[in-house]
Amino acid sequence: MEPQKQSIPTNYGALSTLVTVFFFWGFIAAGNGVFIPFCKHYFYLDQYQSQLIDFAFYGAYYLGALGLFVYTTLNGKDLVAKWGYKRSIVYGLTFSALGAIAMIIAVNGNTFGGMLIGFFIVALGFSLQQTAANPFAISLGDSATGSNRISLGGSINSFGTFIGPIVVALALFGVTKASDDQVNNLSLDKVTILYSFVCALFLGAAALFYFSKKVPAGTSEEKTEKAGKALMALLFMTIMLVVAFIPVFMSYKEVPVDDIAKKAIEATRMRWLLFGLAIVLGTIFFSYASANKNNEGWGAMKYPQLVLGMLAIFVYVGVEVAIGSNLSELLKQPQFGGFEASQAAPYVSMYWGSLMIGRWAGAINVFRPEKTMKNILLFIIPLIAFGVVIGINTIAQSDMSPLYWYVICVFILILAFYATQDKPARTLLMFSSLGALAMLVGIFSEGKIATYAFLSGGLFCSVMWPCIFSLATAGLGKYTMQGSGFLIMMILGGGIIPPIQGKLADLLQSGNTNVGFGIHTSYWITVICFIYLALFAFAVKNILRKQGIDYDANTGSSH
Repeated sequence: MEPQKQSIPTNYGALSTLVTVFFFWGFIAAGNGVFIPFCKHYFYLDQYQSQLIDFAFYGAYYLGALGLFVYTTLNGKDLVAKWGYKRSIVYGLTFSALGAIAMIIAVNGNTFGGMLIGFFIVALGFSLQQTAANPFAISLGDSATGSNRISLGGSINSFGTFIGPIVVALALFGVTKASDDQVNNLSLDKVTILYSFVCALFLGAAALFYFSKKVPAGTSEEKTEKAGKALMALLFMTIMLVVAFIPVFMSYKEVPVDDIAKKAIEATRMRWLLFGLAIVLGTIFFSYASANKNNEGWGAMKYPQLVLGMLAIFVYVGVEVAIGSNLSELLKQPQFGGFEASQAAPYVSMYWGSLMIGRWAGAINVFRPEKTMKNILLFIIPLIAFGVVIGINTIAQSDMSPLYWYVICVFILILAFYATQDKPARTLLMFSSLGALAMLVGIFSEGKIATYAFLSGGLFCSVMWPCIFSLATAGLGKYTMQGSGFLIMMILGGGIIPPIQGKLADLLQSGNTNVGFGIHTSYWITVICFIYLALFAFAVKNILRKQGIDYDANTGSSH
């Protein structure tokens, strides 16, 4: 078996080109955060309205993947498979460039709605890119190291996420950390110049892919079985989500006249958000049960590992975004230091940097080092990545000294990597369990210990995406591309779970005299998310084994 596995070499030329798009996803998405406070001030928005930027971004992933699936179902051929991985990524990058142009037009037209459309179009292009890029990465070598190649892409993505806000702030304000006054007085001409540069980057990357002879076309003419039942289930879910979110956004126009009215509005928003979550959960579990009884018409959703993996991606993206999005508010509380936004910036940066630390370690096996060298690298690389996070923030004039002892959490990550031996199911189970434990430590403590615990959620989230993606698409065969699209749809979790945590924090705090009680206690949401991910890791291994696939037996440090 061993020689046969090593007979499929990794296409490093194509992989090196592919990881450039992973960088763009992180760089642009993180850079968007600079515009939230700007738009809030410039367009006189409240906090909820300003968050529509993220909602438009994550919603585009869902609708883009859904549109591809509708085409596939109606025509019997997967559009991405027909175009091929290479052309699909080129088209996606070109579409994102059109979004950047739309942003420029909207900025000059002084319209927030136009800017939302621009963000939506950029992310729509990302949706097409991600649908093609993840299975493409798996196909560029031995399936046993497929998750490692996605981890490599993820490590580049995290680097983009990490430096995105710093580079954007430097380009717009001439400094790495902008003050509130600088953000509020930002010149629209600078935004135009920035997005002109972003547009050029997209087109340059598209040209790089198009003209690269190292990147295979990755086309497939194999017909795809129509999945009418899956289509109806997803369309129903989409319609009901629209029904759920219209009242949430309409409530932004309501101005509470007193505390009682404010509580009533918040409670209404929370009910509709929970209704939206219930729609997603109900659709997935209904599909799972129905496909088990009769799998005809369900396409890729007839595979239980894919359906449960869809929920896992939904939960994973949700918990990753929720921890980071609520971190600044948490650190404002007296028991966590009472930091202002600028003082909290190093901690938020360390959280997103933690994702990079873990992903750099997770990508080591792509290069097939021999066992001793791999063990050495597994120890050194996370520490180097930690040093990069500390160093770049120090250059950006942030005081990182309170985070030096966070290296203890990095050592825990290293031990976890040694224990899991690069096995996807075992890795997901271990890291989700550690994530749940870290959140519990954070909930039941305060101060530096709790802060470190919540930050370490980034370390334990770091390699979950490639593990979930590889396990959920294992054994799908001709349905792999369709399954990839379904998983991309579930990035929607980043637009639903974080606001639920935020609303829960508001409701828990209401009437409670303990300052910070609401935001601190709301992190129980993250515990629940990590517990589901652990259950998925435990269940999927047995599901795959019943299909004759022992995924962990075919991967690991011995290979």
